[in-house]
Amino acid sequence: MNYATQMEAARKGFLTEQMIAVAEKEHISGKELCRLMAEGRIIIPCNKEHKSIVPNGLGSMLKTKINVNLGTSRDMTDLEMEYEKVRKAVEMGAEAIMDLSSFGDTRKFRRYLTHNCPAMIGTVPIYDAVVYYHKPLKQITSGEWIDIVRMHAQDGVDFMTIHCGINKETAHKFKKNKRLTNIVSRGGSIIFAWMEMTGEENPFYEHYDEILDICREYDVTLSLGDACRPGCLADATDASQIEELITLGELTKRAWEKDVQIMIEGPGHMPLNQIAANMEIQKTLCHGAPFYVLGPIVTDVAPGYDHITAAIGGAAAAAAGASFLCYVTPAEHLRLPDVEDVREGIIAARIAAHAADIAKGVPGAMDWDNQMSLARKKLDWERMFSLAMDPEKARSYRESSRPEKEDTCSMCGNFCAVKNMNRILDGEIVSIYEE
Repeated sequence: MNYATQMEAARKGFLTEQMIAVAEKEHISGKELCRLMAEGRIIIPCNKEHKSIVPNGLGSMLKTKINVNLGTSRDMTDLEMEYEKVRKAVEMGAEAIMDLSSFGDTRKFRRYLTHNCPAMIGTVPIYDAVVYYHKPLKQITSGEWIDIVRMHAQDGVDFMTIHCGINKETAHKFKKNKRLTNIVSRGGSIIFAWMEMTGEENPFYEHYDEILDICREYDVTLSLGDACRPGCLADATDASQIEELITLGELTKRAWEKDVQIMIEGPGHMPLNQIAANMEIQKTLCHGAPFYVLGPIVTDVAPGYDHITAAIGGAAAAAAGASFLCYVTPAEHLRLPDVEDVREGIIAARIAAHAADIAKGVPGAMDWDNQMSLARKKLDWERMFSLAMDPEKARSYRESSRPEKEDTCSMCGNFCAVKNMNRILDGEIVSIYEE
């Protein structure tokens, strides 16, 4: 069967090797997976040049996946630390790694990822263009922006964030409707500044068809970037955000015409009570394409704990239809995360994703919790550790405060309800104080 992309194969009714693997993992029939992929509601980001990838599907009816942002910056250029973060992220179950490097030998790190990492690999080409060309932003040409997209596709990147929704019309709307925190997207701010300085249209919007041709050739999934995502609660669901989302919906249809897989990036900072409504707006305006959210972060006042604020928002978003959560670490808004920050961010995002999967009834999601509950009922500590999302931490907590008796913990001791109920239901005597 001849096909250029996973979407084209699905539309021709052909089950690829990647689709078969995803269908088996997700407890979904190949026929149903094929139908949903043909409609654009499920995607399998999988560049033809990424040989080490283990395929995963993204869609609201599948298990919620998480992405881990990594990469060097001008102040932190230690590639070995970034390699260690990658290893830790994969070990802890992250399905995607996004390279946001903005300094140093970015191509070396990117190629390391696509040659060695089984996770989906994403990038933001606009960052790399600034690094690669070594010249003032205003002097980068439209053609040079697009050339970087091609380079990333050739390097094996599975999905790319392209900020093509902030065109001249959206920029006008943004300037007319003042925000508390302006544009907080790095890529969005870069392309907005370029447009303002040159007076030209956003090249990613103007040359969108050329980008689609590149994506079709390598089967790169487009992650349509939310340049106007809200950077604080006060800016949530404003005119700029919705204007851009409308444009992204139009661009989604154009991508599907060329069998290019699409996902849509979403908010940012947002009050908890607006999240479900935003998911419905996205599904409507973007025709059911998978939604990829950063957080959302549900309060602005918790620096150092934004893995928690994002997990709260992420659980709500995924339960309401988001497919893909970008993790947020405790270091968000403060510094580049270290390995421990990455670990904390991954666990928080996985908790949010799993909680949402239970809420929306994803097949098999509740089985894990039922197994844990049975182990707790039996006071089987080793089984509990093996089932824990973070076995190492669960074991270390128990080891740090050993109980007098192995069938209890140091919190309840002989008052343990589980122990006492097991004994009384077995016809034993429960005395508590005399034991």
